[in-house]
Amino acid sequence: MEVMGKVKTRFAPSPTGALHIGGVRTALYAYLLARGSNGIFALRIEDTDQERLVPGSAEDIIETLKWLGLEFDEGPIYQSKRLKIYQKYAQELIDKGLAYKKDGAIWFKTVKDGETSWTDLAGNKTITIANSLHDDFVMIKSDGYPTYNFAVVIDDHLMEITHIIRGVEFISSTPKHIMLFNAFSWQLPQFVHLPLILGSDRSKLSKRHGAQAASEFRKDGFLPEAILNFIVLLGWTSPSGREIMTLPEMIDEFSSKDLNLANPIFDMTKLEWMNGEYIRKTQISELKSQIFQYTRELSSGVLTPKDHPTEEEIEKIVPLIRERIKKLSDFIPLTDFIFEKPEYDIKIFQKININSDLLEQKKILEKILEILENFKKPWQAKVFEAAFRKLAQDENIKAGDMFLLIRVAVSGQAVTPPLFESIKIIGEDEVLDRIRGVVNTYPNF
Repeated sequence: MEVMGKVKTRFAPSPTGALHIGGVRTALYAYLLARGSNGIFALRIEDTDQERLVPGSAEDIIETLKWLGLEFDEGPIYQSKRLKIYQKYAQELIDKGLAYKKDGAIWFKTVKDGETSWTDLAGNKTITIANSLHDDFVMIKSDGYPTYNFAVVIDDHLMEITHIIRGVEFISSTPKHIMLFNAFSWQLPQFVHLPLILGSDRSKLSKRHGAQAASEFRKDGFLPEAILNFIVLLGWTSPSGREIMTLPEMIDEFSSKDLNLANPIFDMTKLEWMNGEYIRKTQISELKSQIFQYTRELSSGVLTPKDHPTEEEIEKIVPLIRERIKKLSDFIPLTDFIFEKPEYDIKIFQKININSDLLEQKKILEKILEILENFKKPWQAKVFEAAFRKLAQDENIKAGDMFLLIRVAVSGQAVTPPLFESIKIIGEDEVLDRIRGVVNTYPNF
C-alpha cells in the first residue's frame, strides 16, 4: 500500500537504559529515509512502562542522537504525557464494540479468522501471519497507562508517520497493530523490519562481542562520523560500493530497497579500523580540538585536571601520533609521558637486548647521559642520531636497541611517538633530569 504525502519517520526508544548500537541503527535508517525524501524525522520517547524506566535514559538518548548529528525535526514527544489521548481512543473502541473492560484494564478484541498480510520494505516481501495466533490483548492497563501495542498505533497515526522502521523482533506484533489501524479505519503506514545484529560468533549481540551503549563508544574515543559509517553498513549496502561515507553521502544513496535480509555481524576490529581511517583524514586543527575536548570531558578517571594538556601542546603532538592511533582515547597512554614524569619498571629495561647484566646496562645509560649533557642546545636531530649510532657501534649494540633504551629512559615505555620529536616537546632540560633520575635509581626504581 503506497503512502501518500510527505515522508515522515520516527525513532521511538523506551528509556529503559542507554542507547545501544541496534537502536542507533534504527534511528540512523529512519533519519536517512526522511532526509533523503525531504521528509520529517521525529523522536518519541515511549515511557509508559513505568516499572522499567531507568533515570537518565531519556537524556542519554537525546544527547547521543545530537552527538551523532541525527537532529530530529519534531519531539521529543513523551508518551507518559499523553494518557488522556489513549483513554479517549480506547473508549472509542469500546463504543464500537471492538474493546471491553476486564479486571480494571481495557482489552482489544483481535480478529480471530483469516490472516493478516503486509508488504515489508526490507526485502520488499509479503509477510502473512494467521490471526488465530493472536489472543485479545490489553490496551490500557489497570494503572491507566497504555501498553506498547496500543500507544504505538495511536501515536504513529496522530504523528502522521508514513514509514515505521524497527527490528525484526517486532514482526510478531505487527498483525495486532494492523488490526488496530483497521479498527479505526486509519491508513496503514509502511513497515520496515531490520534483521538482528549478531556477534562475531553469530549469536545474539552482547557486551562480550564489544557491543555497548553508544555513549560508552563516545567515552572510548570513537568519532561520531565513524560510528555512523560503521552502523549504516550493518544491514545496508551502498549502491556505489563505497565503505567510507559521510552522512550527506549516506542520505544521497540510502534506500530501503538496498537493505540486506541477512543478519549483519558486529565486527569491533572493523569499527576500530574505520575510526582510525577517519582520524587520519581529519585536519590537524580539527583533530587537535577533538582531542582537547576529549581529554577534558570524557577521560574522567584517566586524567586529573592538572594533567590536561593545553591545545598548544596537543597541536605539537598530533602530527606525531595521527598515524598511530585508532581512537581518541589512544592519545592518553601514548603521550602521557610527555606531560609528566613516567613511572619506571625494571622489567621493561630487561626486555631490551642490551646486555643482561644490569650493571653493564647502567653504564651505557651513564654514557648516554654524558653525551646528552655535552650536546649544544638546541639539540639537532642529525647530531642526536649520529652520536648514538656511534655509541651503539662502539658498544657492539644494535642501533635500534640503543634508541629503544633512550626511549624507555625518557618515557618509561617501549612504544611512543617518534623519539627525537617527543624529546623536543618535552624539553632538553626535562629529558636530562629524567635520565639522571634513571641512572641514580637504576635498577631499584
